[in-house]
Amino acid sequence: MSDPRYPIGKIELPGALTPAARATAIATIAGIPHQLHDAVRGLDQAQLDTPYRPGGWSLRQVVHHIGDSHVNAYVRHKLTITEKSPPPIKAYDENEWAKLADANGPIGSTLLLVQAIHDRWVHCLRSLPVEAFARTCVHSERGSMTLDDLVALYAWHGAHHVAHITTLRRSKGW
Repeated sequence: MSDPRYPIGKIELPGALTPAARATAIATIAGIPHQLHDAVRGLDQAQLDTPYRPGGWSLRQVVHHIGDSHVNAYVRHKLTITEKSPPPIKAYDENEWAKLADANGPIGSTLLLVQAIHDRWVHCLRSLPVEAFARTCVHSERGSMTLDDLVALYAWHGAHHVAHITTLRRSKGW
């Protein structure tokens, strides 16, 4: 088995996306809520509390992390689209967020949140002119990033975490 931390491989930002690659990445972002819902459908509480790998987050925490991360992503995209100067984008301590009570509770509201955020996010992205995808932000850890970089990153990110869940389900026969 490959590294369970990266079931679909590590992210490699390709730079400026072609129109076809951008459309594919946006379609991936659009599909994440449905894929996430399907990935957790039928899991019981004990299964949701199972780490996807030794020392890793529980499946429940993975679901909530997608919600947390993609709320941040939506705001990051909108700041990049609307600010006149490249906006600063702050990283956050994902592991500390995963320890909070809301990251360890029921997943229903997070599934709804992910659906709502993705609906708005994708609608926004699909409405943009091509030149908007060259706009930049400055991430506190990654440095300068274009909107194309953000789109590629979050398309990967959603698929990456859904794969954590589906890979564990397959390995456990759930």
